[in-house]
Amino acid sequence: MTFDCQRCGACCCNPAENRAERYRDYVPVETASRLLRRRRILERYTTVNARGERHLKLVGSEERCAALEGAPGRSVRCAIYADRPAACRRVDPGSFRCLQYRAERGIIS
Repeated sequence: MTFDCQRCGACCCNPAENRAERYRDYVPVETASRLLRRRRILERYTTVNARGERHLKLVGSEERCAALEGAPGRSVRCAIYADRPAACRRVDPGSFRCLQYRAERGIIS
């Protein structure tokens, strides 16, 4: 099976386990992130929680990353791909987490 990240986008949505616990601080923006140097992008795609920690903003009923453009499972792209946080870079196509996220979203191909 070939895993096409530009069709999927499942890892860019808050997982079911987080949603069940109302956990929205899904992807942290680490202090060394290149994203922090991009002020307009920070305002558009991130939020700061009650503890003062910056995270990618989740939007919509499916709680997907605000930087995810397109339709998950069909055609997607990351608006901040070059500057995405380290947590986004750690999800490998076909890994356990990838397969878990895909299954939650019903993406099988």
